[in-house]
Amino acid sequence: MLKTLVLRSSSLSFSHFNHFSTLPRKFPFSFTHFPCPFSTVFPRPVNSCRCKVFAMAERTSISSSHSLKYTNRLATEHSPYLLQHAHNPVDWYPWGEEAFAEARKRDVPIFLSIGYSTCHWCHVMEVESFENEEVAKLLNDWFVSIKVDREERPDVDKVYMTYVQALYGGGGWPLSVFLSPDLKPLMGGTYFPPEDKYGRPGFKTILRKVKDAWDNKRDMIVKSGAFAIEQLSEALSASAGSNQLPDGLAQNALRLCAEQLSNSYDSRFGGFGSAPKFPRPVEIQLMLYQSKKLEESGKPGEAKESLKMVFFSLQCMARGGMHDHVGGGFHRYSVDECWHVPHFEKMLYDQGQLANVYLDAFFISRDILYSFISRDILDYLRRDMIGSEGGIFSAEDADSAEFEGATRKKEGAFYIWTSKEIDDILGEHASLFKEHYYVKPSGNCDLSSMSDPHKEFKGKNVLIERNDSSALASKLGMSIQEYLDILGECKKKLFDVRAKRPRPHLDDKVIVSWNGLAISSFAKASKILKGEPQGTNFNFPVVGCDPKEYMEVAEKAANFIRRHLYNEQTRRLQHSFRNGPSNAPGFLDDYAFLISGLLDLYEFGGSTDWLVWATELQDMQDELFLDREGGAYFNTPGEDPSVLLRVKEDHDGAEPSGNSVSAINLVRLVSMVSGSKSDHYRQNGEHLLAVFESRLKEMAMAVPLMCCAADMLSIPSRKQVVLVGHKPSEEFENMLAAAHASYDPNKTVIHIDPTNTAEMEFWETNNNKVALMARNNFAADKVVALVCQSFSCRPPVSSPESLQHMLSNKSASSSVV
Repeated sequence: MLKTLVLRSSSLSFSHFNHFSTLPRKFPFSFTHFPCPFSTVFPRPVNSCRCKVFAMAERTSISSSHSLKYTNRLATEHSPYLLQHAHNPVDWYPWGEEAFAEARKRDVPIFLSIGYSTCHWCHVMEVESFENEEVAKLLNDWFVSIKVDREERPDVDKVYMTYVQALYGGGGWPLSVFLSPDLKPLMGGTYFPPEDKYGRPGFKTILRKVKDAWDNKRDMIVKSGAFAIEQLSEALSASAGSNQLPDGLAQNALRLCAEQLSNSYDSRFGGFGSAPKFPRPVEIQLMLYQSKKLEESGKPGEAKESLKMVFFSLQCMARGGMHDHVGGGFHRYSVDECWHVPHFEKMLYDQGQLANVYLDAFFISRDILYSFISRDILDYLRRDMIGSEGGIFSAEDADSAEFEGATRKKEGAFYIWTSKEIDDILGEHASLFKEHYYVKPSGNCDLSSMSDPHKEFKGKNVLIERNDSSALASKLGMSIQEYLDILGECKKKLFDVRAKRPRPHLDDKVIVSWNGLAISSFAKASKILKGEPQGTNFNFPVVGCDPKEYMEVAEKAANFIRRHLYNEQTRRLQHSFRNGPSNAPGFLDDYAFLISGLLDLYEFGGSTDWLVWATELQDMQDELFLDREGGAYFNTPGEDPSVLLRVKEDHDGAEPSGNSVSAINLVRLVSMVSGSKSDHYRQNGEHLLAVFESRLKEMAMAVPLMCCAADMLSIPSRKQVVLVGHKPSEEFENMLAAAHASYDPNKTVIHIDPTNTAEMEFWETNNNKVALMARNNFAADKVVALVCQSFSCRPPVSSPESLQHMLSNKSASSSVV
């Protein structure tokens, strides 16, 4: 813990920033920031009051086009977000030396604005301030203004978001930070209205105060910013006191995190925590993992309680308006407690993670509700979010025009319906549909005081399921299948009409890390969904394809990254692609999430080539990001002097942390390879977790996936399922599906074809025990499966049914083969 530090006569305690005890309390003048939306990139308990204020704030309409009266330097950029600002009167620069040199030359501070192209409140601030000529003149006269796409440069965003959160207890986008010419932060906030309101300063007031401070109190604010960065750097690059966690800590952290989540569980509406509600899949992952552990330790009652919370939460999310019932996929979050009225943007990282947790729920329950929702998400991505070469796009905007030619956009315009529209489109089935989805002539955004406080959606409906389908079908004298078929036909009609509306903006960047999350879910779906009952019926927006098609999508996305964002000579990744690779290098999340996706590609039936690439990327990740002495991974390579902080990220929020995912990757690799390489992976994983010992002890709820990783690494021996036979064949596919037919996060599936020279060479080099098993158990006319721990194996079986029985038989003993 840092000791108390004082700057001049004042200091600030940061109760919400867990790496700190204190930093400078305040700047020499009043400066506050307006409550604004933020994704859960910070621990959930932080500033929930700010979220509530935001949820009740008016959702301002925004322009759909810019005047071409002005053109600035952003016009030559590739980022959709930067291009959106290319015709502002603000003289924007992209992040880079040209801007920094100009600030030094003019001896003025930098105004840094960070956002992303599908960010609603970024659009609001643009229209209110950045398209305003009076505001632009202040910025152009007094500052050098820089625009950053946080999806292209998460490293830059991380530096200044961490600073703002540390000083003010919350953060979000747009992020607004003032910097000295040497890039040290002076002060910052998030969204500012143009004029003073709500008792808070407007943006023009802020600009004048910053200008005055720069002119009259420069030494003080510059020293304060430099001091803050110095302390942040020290706090966020912590080293481990030992090479591994103390005995029992992993299990205690897992239990503590599950208890904390259970205490925050909303038994009425599902989910963990209060409004606004974010779908934080890492919470679901932990509760599922803990349930499995409880079941294995002979506590079925407690395991059932954990599952009950998870299943009810997933059901409520799927029934709510946060789920796009007409087109598939999920919106970013719900502004109310009942998952009804969402913030309408759709993000790829949500889709990839949510598809995975719904697949896990299907794994465990065998309830096709969950397989249907996972297909719904994946089919939405296939339909709307994948380029011709296979790269998966990053996001769709919350805002769109209400009609062609409209000069203003509104949040949710593409997705909401009037009762009359539904009557006109659906005719005889309108009454059935409206009862099912709670559609009312007056509008249905009335379930919570937080849903629509300013009556923006008066007369409009966000579809939500509030009644049981079976009961409604029975009431109408229909079979449940007939009822669902009618709903599917109705949704298809609405989809076709909706397709003629002005679409929300599509951010067609291909981001490596987010593609890694999606690759994982597509790969898993290719085998897990083979467990659906024969004859399962699907309704729109689900396509109902053969699950193997999902593997094709996953492999095409991975090939896109390999072809366009990976340098075969240097073995390095680039971060993103749009009209060519971005200048930003691959960051920790890009390597970690892609490695995880490649491991899933291999384990769920892909070529050993994916496993080879995963190990190559792991080697490069170690070279670029690993703190070999202190332990764990930094988020950046540390090669760009304009990025002032190298952070060892741990928080599992809207996206899991790169360190949590890396720890699990290392656990998985330990069970695949042998010898010194396996030992190396284990040591790196243990050292990584030791860095975050205090976090696991004191704030387990902030790091749920890391809690799972710690427990995984503490298990003496991970289960291995080794399949030996000819690929590809129907018999092999069926055996592979059987190997993946049960939920077990502590299982590794290895498959090998002894007739494939490249595969045999890989295993002979990396794990000769696997190669030996393949040679000893190969039969030309069948596929053989061995269930092992530490490569001590039970007798081989050669039918999917026998394999499934063996994997579910907890009491069976092992014998060496």
